[in-house]
Amino acid sequence: MIVINGGHFFDLAGFYEEVSEVLMKNADWKVGTLDGFDDILYGGFGVFEPHEEIELIWKKSGKSGHDLGFEATREFYERKIKQGKPFNIEMIREKLNELIAQKGQTLFDILVEIIESHQNIKLILD
Repeated sequence: MIVINGGHFFDLAGFYEEVSEVLMKNADWKVGTLDGFDDILYGGFGVFEPHEEIELIWKKSGKSGHDLGFEATREFYERKIKQGKPFNIEMIREKLNELIAQKGQTLFDILVEIIESHQNIKLILD
């Protein structure tokens, strides 16, 4: 059983710090992107091995849903658009427009989807 505590962070950078601490003890690198987060969930980088069945409990997930909700996601996309390369600006604008139209995913939704895409991980939102 692995626990992510939403009380330990309030933004995406804090989430990355939390999962780096919880999932990658003694590893020499830290999570810093959505792709990096997905990568560590394959196992072998920290506290569990590839294909190992694990239970991941996300405590205070309601708080995280708010913290990583609409505003944080809008700011996330706007920063990427402003930065430009190497990001696909057209795709990010489309995602931002979907978010504004309340048809797109928030960062919280994206993180949950990433976790749930790993068949060996059972996610419990607490």
